Amino acid sequence: MIRTANISPAKLGALCAAISVIFFSINDVAIKFLSGGYALHQVVLIRSVIGLILIMVLIAPLTDGWAIARTKRLKMHMLRGLCVVFANMTFFLGLAAMELADAVAIFFISPLVITVFSVIFLGETVGSRRWAAIAVGFVGALIMMRPGTDAFQLASLLPLAAAFCYAGIHVITRRIGGTESAATMAFYIQIMFIIVCLAMGLAVGDGRFGDQSDPSLAFLLRAWDWPLPADYPVFLVIGTGIAIGGYLISQAYRVTEASFVAPFEYLALPTSVGWGMLFFDEYPVALDYIGMALILGAGLFTIWRGAQTKSPGLQRPLRR
Repeated sequence: MIRTANISPAKLGALCAAISVIFFSINDVAIKFLSGGYALHQVVLIRSVIGLILIMVLIAPLTDGWAIARTKRLKMHMLRGLCVVFANMTFFLGLAAMELADAVAIFFISPLVITVFSVIFLGETVGSRRWAAIAVGFVGALIMMRPGTDAFQLASLLPLAAAFCYAGIHVITRRIGGTESAATMAFYIQIMFIIVCLAMGLAVGDGRFGDQSDPSLAFLLRAWDWPLPADYPVFLVIGTGIAIGGYLISQAYRVTEASFVAPFEYLALPTSVGWGMLFFDEYPVALDYIGMALILGAGLFTIWRGAQTKSPGLQRPLRR
């Protein structure tokens, strides 16, 4: 365990959460940058191999060492890992076709979906004010997606699917989080990424289905190519980002209350707007800002209200 003398748990949690958001947002930018030249499963495979190496070399010695691989709940780790893989894949496929800020904003309905799932699957109680916030958040998502207009694109359903899948991950995490460490869960997530990506590579990595006009499908089905030397630093960035960012956000939730940490994750929204402008010449229109504001407000209210009512509905990080 990392020693953090002379720093309060609240400050440590805030610092870890804020830095993790930077790592995750840079990871999103890097994957969007690579989406035009590589297959998604190849990118994620390389990222996960680098991330796993860093977990074992840097994080494991600071926690439980090689014991992080020990578990009596392997099947639940595999199920959780598959959910994480699907959530990441759908979000990244959305990034290939959408503006960065739009994809991130739609994804951040996750706390609202988690609240709904906590009622359905965990038997928790949600009051009228949180139901109203959930409705407002989904209105914000609809504004971002604009169904029924020329601005609507099917790719906007991908980060929405990712948000629902992350809510499923939360339900599973709630069931195993009492006995499994954050390092163990992070370890098995990377293992599942590697297994699934290798299987995808064997199935479609030759590119026989790669002739696609849709950016998301092209990203999914493109043939594997040996990475260009100029892209090595980008792959290193995403591998480092997922390992360190994942550990830091888990550390943030470990040392202080979830209701204090969770709002810091919403720093990803303004960060994604800035990265989109800087790297991809993406400038949200007025309706996008309205949708983002509704999602942001609804999510923060849901988190705050859950803390006020002592609901355990949001006890794990949104991003992994």
